[in-house]
Amino acid sequence: METLSYRRQKVYDPVLRLIHMWNGLVILFLMATIWLSELFEKGVGEDTLWQLHIYLGYALVVGIVSRLAWGIVGPRHAIFSDMWHPLVWWNAIRHFDLQAKPRFGHNTLASGVYLAVYTLLAVMAVTGLGLAAVEHSMGPFDVWLGDVAWLKDTFEEPHEIIYYFLMGFVVVHIAALIWHEHKDKTPLAQAMVTGYQYEVEQIKDEDHA
Repeated sequence: METLSYRRQKVYDPVLRLIHMWNGLVILFLMATIWLSELFEKGVGEDTLWQLHIYLGYALVVGIVSRLAWGIVGPRHAIFSDMWHPLVWWNAIRHFDLQAKPRFGHNTLASGVYLAVYTLLAVMAVTGLGLAAVEHSMGPFDVWLGDVAWLKDTFEEPHEIIYYFLMGFVVVHIAALIWHEHKDKTPLAQAMVTGYQYEVEQIKDEDHA
């Protein structure tokens, strides 16, 4: 029987955890409005869901801007420089080695994916604001784009492509958390709730026979 001894460290600050939870919930609700809208024929029900989708989009913009700001002025494990490891990424690609060295904070390999996802979220927010203006005459871009209907496809195509990518990312992200918890024998998912990360310090084999 194995007995594990853990070392824990407070890594993620309350602001980062709140932003992470905010963005995660908003993204799930945004996806839900899309799925539900497919159940309605054109009319009041569908229009209401799309208006809700737009308001949730505003909430996502707030979350993205907050994360960008906190990525600049926040503490050590919140800032983007702590997630920037180009040499590690290059070596992983060159040697086909996806085993990141254990460390407190963001995984050095996964951090590249997180940065890419936030970049795509920013693009999605901008294209979403553009669509809100062009299709629904809503939002801050309406003053400039409200009458420019021909821009619809310019905003819609990247918006939809990123949406499908994000659906895949959510599934992979959750699966990766479960896999790492099983493989590394550490409670990983709770870190964005409690702020603590755990690292196996010692493994003892005990024979009770």
